[in-house]
Amino acid sequence: MRTKGILLIVLSLVMPFSLSAADGVTFENYLKRFDYRERREMKTGIVEMLKLYNQGKVQIIDVRFPEEYKAYSFGFIKNIPLNELPGRLDELDKAKIVVTACPHYDRAELARTYLKLQGYQSKYLTDGLLGLAEYLRGDKAKDFMFEMKR
Repeated sequence: MRTKGILLIVLSLVMPFSLSAADGVTFENYLKRFDYRERREMKTGIVEMLKLYNQGKVQIIDVRFPEEYKAYSFGFIKNIPLNELPGRLDELDKAKIVVTACPHYDRAELARTYLKLQGYQSKYLTDGLLGLAEYLRGDKAKDFMFEMKR
């Protein structure tokens, strides 16, 4: 429990910055440049993410473990477990914003920070996959799928 608390403190300090790999970004430099703009830009909500997805501007990555993904998943979201992410960067499209997601947002934020330091444009889904599942019910699911086909 103590480790989780420390991790959350580190994450709350780490989360934000607009940097690129060309900047020689280290975690320390990232923290030193953290500001309100980065804090705002590191997040995305469901509606914004789905709109950007339908416009072809984002790639959504589910960073949960394979067992979680098998229990429930979204057909339009790719699964790359957090612990496999460093070895699977070639599966990501650098031309798009990579939105990371997990049930809430803790692993998604770890993945987002890692990707940011690797030079990717990245955000994490603030509402998590549980929020997305709640949002995409009934007519909203039908409408979203209809928009995807266009």
